[in-house]
Amino acid sequence: MEPNIGVMEQNSFKNDYLNPCSDTENKPHILKFREKSLDLSAKTHIMGVLNVTPDSFSDGNSFKTVDQYLRRIEEMISQGADIIDIGAESTRPGSEPVSVDEELDRLLPLLEKALGSFETIFSVDTTKSEVAKQSLECGASIINDISGLNFDPEIGRYVAEHGAAIVLMHTSGRPDIMQDKTIYDSIMRDIYSSLSDSIAKAVEYGININSIVVDPGIGFGKTVEQNLEIIRNLSELNGLNRPILIGTSRKSFIGKLLDGAGVHNRVEGTAATVTASIMNGASIVRVHDIAEMKKIVKITDAINGRN
Repeated sequence: MEPNIGVMEQNSFKNDYLNPCSDTENKPHILKFREKSLDLSAKTHIMGVLNVTPDSFSDGNSFKTVDQYLRRIEEMISQGADIIDIGAESTRPGSEPVSVDEELDRLLPLLEKALGSFETIFSVDTTKSEVAKQSLECGASIINDISGLNFDPEIGRYVAEHGAAIVLMHTSGRPDIMQDKTIYDSIMRDIYSSLSDSIAKAVEYGININSIVVDPGIGFGKTVEQNLEIIRNLSELNGLNRPILIGTSRKSFIGKLLDGAGVHNRVEGTAATVTASIMNGASIVRVHDIAEMKKIVKITDAINGRN
């Protein structure tokens, strides 16, 4: 485990822990979950986004019934999604939290049917331990925690008990205030230190180190310039020796860079960020537009010698 690096000088940090020629950069990652495994070194994996919410920034309220969601899952799988990530609470900037009961009411009817209908890997996007607990009891394989075990650390206990995997993301605060907290001493150093602490916390709960994925949290308490800096310097997170997930899909910084392009006019911008992220070390890309991004991933993997 890397030490807490918050007090280190930036140059020392980069030299000692973020050596781009280190063995960790090309080390294969086998993600373990529920006595199964996923070889993340073989190709870049696609996590498809499915929001069971009325107010998500991109596709909130797009579907009305469980059957409609199931048809969308089927479509995503057919288009090339390796993992389906279901979220029942919006975490867009400025969003307000929902109760545990409301989140479960949105999530469980779909999750139960989806797990009984498809053989794919299901992830649940939540920051609540009770939601994680019931999702894992249903059979979910991954918990995607945008707080990196900082909002409700008991999530770690349930992930460990079920032998599941966890995505630990960096954020500067809860969604309703995170965009008011975009000041960092050094964006990459702060993300690295925070994720290192989250990994240590997960391991303390008993989560297998090979069941942990990290996510720098694009758009979560970051400015446009900071998001670009993260993508540009993503390989600096290789020192954590964990697979990197990146989620840039349709996000507002892309719209701003494209002169105000709306959510559904950000496919090309998303493609550029996905390409750059894979080139810089991402093993999993979390996206909405599966068919389009499948092609992007295939070509980028070929450039990287993975085909």
